Amino acid sequence: MEFTNIGSRGAAHFWRRWAWPIQPSNGHRSRPSSFLALFGLLTASAVGTVYSSPSSEHWVTTWATAQPLYPEVVRQGMKPPPKSASASPILPYPETLAQETVRMIVRVSTGGDRVRIELANTQGGLPVFIAASHIAQSGEGISIVAGSDRVLKFGGREGVTIPPGAAVTSDAVDLGIRPGQKLAVSLFLPHKAATATVHALGLHTTYLIPGDASSTQNPKAESVNRSYFWLHAVDVLAPGGATVAALGDSITDGFATTPDKDRAWPTLLHSRLQGAPGAAGIGVVNLGISGNRLLHDGAGANALARFDRDVLALEGVRWVVLLEGINDISYSAVPGFPESEKVSAQDLISGYRMLIAKAHMRGLKVMGATILPYQGVWTYTEAGEVIRERVNEWIRSSGEFDSTVDFDKATRDPAEPKKLRSQFDSGDHVHPNDAGNEAMANAFNLTIFQ
Repeated sequence: MEFTNIGSRGAAHFWRRWAWPIQPSNGHRSRPSSFLALFGLLTASAVGTVYSSPSSEHWVTTWATAQPLYPEVVRQGMKPPPKSASASPILPYPETLAQETVRMIVRVSTGGDRVRIELANTQGGLPVFIAASHIAQSGEGISIVAGSDRVLKFGGREGVTIPPGAAVTSDAVDLGIRPGQKLAVSLFLPHKAATATVHALGLHTTYLIPGDASSTQNPKAESVNRSYFWLHAVDVLAPGGATVAALGDSITDGFATTPDKDRAWPTLLHSRLQGAPGAAGIGVVNLGISGNRLLHDGAGANALARFDRDVLALEGVRWVVLLEGINDISYSAVPGFPESEKVSAQDLISGYRMLIAKAHMRGLKVMGATILPYQGVWTYTEAGEVIRERVNEWIRSSGEFDSTVDFDKATRDPAEPKKLRSQFDSGDHVHPNDAGNEAMANAFNLTIFQ
């Protein structure tokens, strides 16, 4: 066993698996002093070596995406939204894959010399078998940089079966990456597998290739989409790195930004951090889910339910930027929406408090982001606006967050503060365009993260 690489999650597993279940003859669980001494020595080398100082190397999540933990809730009797005049950035993707390679492009945030990935099978109900997994530096389009391809193994084996509901982490491989660099992750699925575990709004082109092309430098794709399949995270062994987790809905997900241009506000925040003194080692990961809510399920599990999986399970997270609430407010105006899921300002504030408490228990700091204006959306109501304004005032003035960022102020029209600025409005009156996302990224005080 290589204790220098097990990290905090590995040490926690070691304790649960070997230390806690030990039972003496009286039937009560205990931790013998001799075992505690042994465990102390092991964790001193396992965890202390990794996290002993900011300059030491440790695992940091350099890229991640949020996956729905269970199927989207479909409610009968609800009025569907009017059709949007603008095209959705989500391209159709197949419901199943078989004898195909899926090549996905990710933009990392923290650099380092060793990498690993995490794959998950959170939905679908059946095991997923992946016969080959590769990671490489991304070239133009579908291509990978010559000589950069690495075979990924799981427990020393190239093929891996992911049971329903499980996540698996690959063995680490040597691959030098720079902050902001793009990597290609290629998975070959020899047997039919449902693509239920997917992040639909990936905003980067994903390529589907016949057969096993996982190591092919420049294969020919049979189709493309913009979704991530089974891929949950990429970790890097980095000196002194840390990660900011952006937890939110479609606005964080980058719904109205230009695909393949990396214009969502979490990515733009990372670009700003790279140029800030003392912040170059800080990464940012986007954990937005379009349609997500703070308190109730719908498009993905509610933020409270997915916080453990999407934030606490990642490596090196030190800050959480929380932008949730607009869907809780606006969905309440949908005809036929359940009364039990309609929210008040106090409901949202209570939800924020619970999430703050959970983060603080793990030593994470939480930055509260004010909710953007949305007048002009078909679900806008004056009652909903009152809730939004009350919640924003609490975020700004309560002092319960470790810090705040005022997205409302950064994006609202000074003449009509219930609306987005026209130059930031993508056309649907709720999702900021590229310029609006840049204004959001510019609203951060970067010295907070330093």
